[in-house]
Amino acid sequence: MAYQEAVRYIEKIPKFTKKHSLEHTKEFLKRLGNPGMDRKIIHVAGTNGKGSVCAYLQAVLMAEGKRVGFFTSPHLVSVNERIRVDNVPIGDRQFAGIFDAVLETAVQMEEEGWGHPSYFEFLFGMGMSAFAGTDAEYIILETGLGGRLDATNCTESPKLTVITSISLDHTEILGDTIEQIAAEKAGIIKHGIPVFFDGSCPAASEVIRRIAYENEAPCREISNHAYEIQEVTRKYIAFSRVNAYDKDVIIQVPMCGCYQAMNAQIALCAAEYLLEGEQIHEERWQEALASLRWEGRMERVSPHLVIDGAHNPGAIEAFVDSMKALGADSAEGSVILFSAVRDKNYERMIRYLCGNLDVKAYVVTEVEDARRVPAGELAQVFRKYTGKKVVCEARVSDALRAAEEQRSADGDVYCIGSLYLAGMIKAAVCGPDGRSGSLL
Repeated sequence: MAYQEAVRYIEKIPKFTKKHSLEHTKEFLKRLGNPGMDRKIIHVAGTNGKGSVCAYLQAVLMAEGKRVGFFTSPHLVSVNERIRVDNVPIGDRQFAGIFDAVLETAVQMEEEGWGHPSYFEFLFGMGMSAFAGTDAEYIILETGLGGRLDATNCTESPKLTVITSISLDHTEILGDTIEQIAAEKAGIIKHGIPVFFDGSCPAASEVIRRIAYENEAPCREISNHAYEIQEVTRKYIAFSRVNAYDKDVIIQVPMCGCYQAMNAQIALCAAEYLLEGEQIHEERWQEALASLRWEGRMERVSPHLVIDGAHNPGAIEAFVDSMKALGADSAEGSVILFSAVRDKNYERMIRYLCGNLDVKAYVVTEVEDARRVPAGELAQVFRKYTGKKVVCEARVSDALRAAEEQRSADGDVYCIGSLYLAGMIKAAVCGPDGRSGSLL
């Protein structure tokens, strides 16, 4: 099947199927030949930061000459982004070829009464098949939603599990308390397999430690005391690691989010474990992190336009912390461009933004998704919590132009609230090839 036909087929899958049990996914992968299960798998879950941790870990492993497969979600512009080898999304021809083989298996399962794999399960099967066709030594798997019941959790013997920050998100599915959500994320912990985790939330940490103990899994908790932030600018954050060996080594990542220091620290600790006994080259690690590009995370896509995937209350709080570190909370020339989908706690996100940032204006818009919140409804919520100017534009292109008009000469436009919004703006500004867009 041609590439565009394959993509159209995959995009329609949610319309005629549903999420299945792990037994279904295991059967799906078994029929595909259990691709990639013989590699060193690092399984990563969490509410926020898991994509960044995966990207940092991938960069460090590649700096040591390792070949790395990386399955991530969601994508911003092209579905190929979800399946990467050495940080390069698979090409259209390879995507179409793998699709044909996976589709044949999916159709057979449906004909036999198993049911068609879901959208995420189908892409996961494609990803593992792609990795199996390479000499990748490591495979990094980012969970989709949750952990315990996630399709990626059918990998029974990973080399390492990692849990990033935990906050309230997808509460209708994962539970409405930190403890419940942490338990779902910690469902990736396997018997005897080490787990590294973000220890900044006491309630979540207690749950993770308990589940690790029950599984006799060695546990490494990374606290906020494991690093010191040295500098935050509009282009990067620099931090030092707090230990006897690295206290004078400055790590720099080209993203200004303060939370990225924790994400990078987790990845560095994980890499040290994975490469234990091998010669490591610290200067290569520094260079790899300093040159990393991870799309949609405080990413400056033009001189005065930043997109960030903050789409839940915890991520919005982290975004505000980063703005304060930049001094941007009092820069009245900046503008927030915001959108959200219905199943997120967008009122809580808006209330926090309005109560903790001092920007010139807010611009609200709508994303291209059935779950979108109408721009007019978002505008009403903003006006409830702020006296600042609120501009309502249903079309993203009009909203972006309005935001540009509202910002002062020294201000920036920050696009937040939805990964769909981040992807739409990324495509509009940078184009599908990441270089040429139609709006700016």
